[in-house]
Parts: sequence; C-alpha cells; structure tokens
Amino acid sequence: MATDNLYHLALATDTHDLQEMFGDVKFVCMGGTPARMQEFAHLARRRLGIKLPTGAELCDISHRSYRYAMFKCGPLLSVSHGMGAPSLSILMHEILKLIHYARCRDVVLVRIGTSGGIGVPPGSVVVSSAALNGLLKEEIEMHILGEVVRRPCVLDTQLADEMVAVGRECLPGVHVVAGKTLSSNDFYEGQARLDGAICHYSEEDKFAFLERLRDLGVVNIEMESSQFAAMCHHAGVKGAVLCTTLLDRTQGDQVDVPKDVMAEWQQRPQLLAIHFMAQRLGVALCA
Repeated sequence: MATDNLYHLALATDTHDLQEMFGDVKFVCMGGTPARMQEFAHLARRRLGIKLPTGAELCDISHRSYRYAMFKCGPLLSVSHGMGAPSLSILMHEILKLIHYARCRDVVLVRIGTSGGIGVPPGSVVVSSAALNGLLKEEIEMHILGEVVRRPCVLDTQLADEMVAVGRECLPGVHVVAGKTLSSNDFYEGQARLDGAICHYSEEDKFAFLERLRDLGVVNIEMESSQFAAMCHHAGVKGAVLCTTLLDRTQGDQVDVPKDVMAEWQQRPQLLAIHFMAQRLGVALCA
C-alpha cells in the first residue's frame, strides 16, 4: 500500500511525517468524549510539567475528521474513542497503525472512562483485571467475511497490578479496586437496566443477574473494555482500563449525582493515569 489514509484521524502516510510528529509517544490515553480528553490533555500537561514550544498551545490534531479528537503533549496522546465497541474499534485500528508508522516503542494504551459499579461505592476507581462480553465470556465475537471470529480479551496483569499499586499510594481516600469488567454492547437492556424504553425482564431478574456477576468477580459494567482488551492483546500492546463508578447498580439504575461531584469522580482515573505516567517517566508532579 503506497499510501495509508488514517481517515478518522485526518492523517496519512504521504501527507504527514508520522515518525517526526509522533515518534516520541509512550502513552496513549483514550476516553469517550472529545471534551473530556481535551481536559485530560491540559491536566496532564500541567501536572507532568510538559513544556510546549513558545507560542504553541494544545490543539485537536484530528479536528478535520469530525469523528475523533486527538491531542499531543510530549510523550502523551490523549484521544476520544466515542461510545461503545464499534466506535472504539475504528479508533484502535488507526491508533495501532499510527504508532507503527511512527516507530514508537514500548507504548502503553490506557482507557479512562466511567462505569456502573457492582457492590462498590460510587466514586471508586476500578482497574480491570479481565473483560467479559455480554455472554460472560472473556472473548469478543466478531462477524468477518460472513463467519464468526472469536478473539480472547486479555489484559496485562503486571500493568493492572502496577496501576492498582499507584492508585492506592497516590490517591488517598479513593477506593481503588481490581476486578473483572462486564463490557456490554448496550447501555440499557444489555446492562440489566429497568429504565429503558424497552424492558422485558423483571426487577427480580435484574438482581439475579447482578448477583451472578458478583459471583464471577465482576465489579463494574461499561461498553468498551472487551474490544480494547482483545485488540491490545492481538496487537501485542500493553493496555489497562481505569474506570470510575458513577453509581452502585445494586442500588439503582439512574445516574443522579450533582455535576460537581461527577466531575471530581471522573477526574480520579485521570489522576491515576497521570501518577502512573509520572512514575514511568521518573518525574515529580507539578501542583
């Protein structure tokens, strides 16, 4: 292939010197929304003491794609992946190709997001030890060329352990827990919610399912970790999933915390990632 257009990132191998632009990247942190990942990029730049060239400022490198937002500050790429596995899959394909073309080495991918907890206090930070699909299997099921293809969802256990240790050391007062994550293809029925437009099961069915999840060691539910884990494993790249819990699903379905509280909770996995990067880089955090 003479030219590879990374269409959804608004980059291409013939119009951009990807090695010059991104060759120093060591961390790719991704989350759902452009605004959140822009805020994270600014927070990471300030706390890690990353200097931008005089007169330069953080900008959305992929703004012309109108799909994803991507910001670079030093060794960090902060990028949005949208909602759900299909959107994350597109982003992951092009990020993996980008770090290949840029000849990056020893890159760590981190998904930073929100989730619903199962038996853990709201505001907890969950470091995923494994990712399960909607059938409660540690695999993804894809339909390729009219056939079913299954790939294992494997997260790097040493990296997960490191994240837990960093979180418990550097985030005093925050409940940091390791556990399995259910990755659903749906926000409502796939997560056993009762408040969707369509619901064919009872409250008793819901709680029986949540109890089954607890018995399996599942501590939170979201919509991207299985795809993320499978693609990292298949590509041979280390990845970690850090999610805050916005509610305990055993207590309800609605996310109804005040906006300022939610903002602080959402920043907790971001701060964990920043402390992790600081330790890996051997730098002291700035105030």
